[in-house]
Amino acid sequence: MSKPDTVRFRHNQAILVAAVIAFIGALPLATARSYLLPVLLVPLAVAVWAWRAGTEADADGLRVRALAGQRRITWDQVIELVTDERGRAVARLDDGQQVTLPAVRGVDLPRLVSATGQALPHTTAETPGQ
Repeated sequence: MSKPDTVRFRHNQAILVAAVIAFIGALPLATARSYLLPVLLVPLAVAVWAWRAGTEADADGLRVRALAGQRRITWDQVIELVTDERGRAVARLDDGQQVTLPAVRGVDLPRLVSATGQALPHTTAETPGQ
């Protein structure tokens, strides 16, 4: 059995485009007075976050990336993958922590689990009217 590829989940790239437009739009304000220059940091931070943040999954585990850091979680540490009330995917770990997986929605969980290289258990779905 061959090693499965890495599955990557990223935020919509429209966020990056919006951050670039906001940066360009903030230039006249920021250059009007020197004390307004830090205004440019907000769209810059959003652009870096949109480019960097996300989740990667492979046979070894998960890599959760944020604006300034990343965390590697092995599959042995994951007890279960669930969704929260907002539809985001959450990994519950064996030490009691819950890690929200950036850019992963509840509907993406089968694709996330397929990155482990193991087959999903087959469930029988009832059809309406039975």
